[in-house]
Amino acid sequence: MRAPLIAILTASLALTACSGVRDSRLNPFNWFGQAQETRATTVTASPQSSDPRPLVAQVSAVAVDRIPGGAILRATGLPTRQGHWDAGLVAIPNDEPGLSIYEFRAAAPLTATAAGTPQSREITVGLYLSDQDLGPIRTIVVRGAQNQQTVRR
Repeated sequence: MRAPLIAILTASLALTACSGVRDSRLNPFNWFGQAQETRATTVTASPQSSDPRPLVAQVSAVAVDRIPGGAILRATGLPTRQGHWDAGLVAIPNDEPGLSIYEFRAAAPLTATAAGTPQSREITVGLYLSDQDLGPIRTIVVRGAQNQQTVRR
């Protein structure tokens, strides 16, 4: 009776010690931190982008979700009105090592639409990045027309 009780107590103590790994850098879910927002001083569309879709007005959230073999870059944006479609993240070439820049673009509605509530205008897009793509990346920036969100390792 004593031996199983001691084994159970030892196992429970060992498992409670594992909770420190949750917030450490060893946990791959913590490799990219929380997004930080910066305001754009001017509306700047990248001259390298040949995409005809306009930038989404505001990028409200960016997250990097780890999955086997890579990660999914997930961004949420708020266009100025309802009805935007064909949204996507467009990679922008740059010369800075460790930096990856994406523009959040969505096609405007073909007819006049109401502005609506922020919840009704919200658009979420995702982009798969393989482990090879993520290898050299330390910072990911997602740009909108009025702001940009940055996540760092």
